[in-house]
Amino acid sequence: MGRIALVTGAGTGVGKAAATALAQAGYAVVLAGRRRGPLDETAAEIGATGGEFLVVPTDVTDPASVAALFAKTREAYGRLDVLFNNAGMGAPPVLLEDIAFEDWKAVVDVNLTGMFLCMQHAFRLMKDQDPRGGRIINNGSISAHAPRPNSAPYTSTKHAVTGLTKSGSLDGRKYNIAVGQIDIGNAATPMTEKFPQGVPQPNGEVMAEPVMDVRHVGDAVVHMASLPLEANILTMTVMANDMPFVGRG
Repeated sequence: MGRIALVTGAGTGVGKAAATALAQAGYAVVLAGRRRGPLDETAAEIGATGGEFLVVPTDVTDPASVAALFAKTREAYGRLDVLFNNAGMGAPPVLLEDIAFEDWKAVVDVNLTGMFLCMQHAFRLMKDQDPRGGRIINNGSISAHAPRPNSAPYTSTKHAVTGLTKSGSLDGRKYNIAVGQIDIGNAATPMTEKFPQGVPQPNGEVMAEPVMDVRHVGDAVVHMASLPLEANILTMTVMANDMPFVGRG
């Protein structure tokens, strides 16, 4: 049996880049996401290069849907070696005092609760399989370290992901489960398509920000996934080199 990876949010952006990179590295990849169409597009790219895949439309905020995802993974492959816990979303960039409760809850449900549900099911599968163990890679963000203006829901959940990662890393030791986090800054995806034209800065100005090819993120995920389980990258930051994050920009 070859290596098995599961990627949430696999239809677009970082998830698609990671899924295709893992497939190129020899993994059979379970593609999970809300919309079937984008998942099929990722599957077509993987299939065109001879990769193996399984498409499972999934709502990570729904416990029953997440349970079905991992049951189908177990049924198809019998084990899971890597979970890239990637599904995420943001809220409209409005003033903190104007954030709608529904927008706050939607972000928390996907970015934090959905990630927890997937991690929980991965633990259950990985601790019972033979050989025991596996690797979970959570998608944090540069926002797990520092916020952008008007981003309280997204930034709060990404800070929480860091706590979830550290708890998972500690609690997974006894099962030979390694848990780490990748924090991504300005990868070229649909979420950052406006960055080169200008995005708001903390001082109120609008400034163009550089982006990097999203393939570098896929390569980083493969590197984290390829480590033996005796080693773990707890946190990795992959960012556009010239983006305003380090120091004063």
